[in-house]
Amino acid sequence: MKQTIALIDDDRNILTSLSIALEKEGFKVQTYLDGESALIGLARTPPDLAVVDIKMPKMDGEELLKKLRKKTSLPVIFLTS
Repeated sequence: MKQTIALIDDDRNILTSLSIALEKEGFKVQTYLDGESALIGLARTPPDLAVVDIKMPKMDGEELLKKLRKKTSLPVIFLTS
């Protein structure tokens, strides 16, 4: 079974680039443009890893991590550019 990586970033170009690269390596990819939609999607379909942008509108990566930690021990990698 393919491992799933969730990408959470408000920049569509970054989501597209990372998705293409990860899919070429055999991963299944979920993408979210903000922390709020990510919380809903991750609860419905938990991935194996989340790659999260630190600076996003509405809910930044640190706040998303705090909310995730209340429900899961999902591995998270922070991304910034």
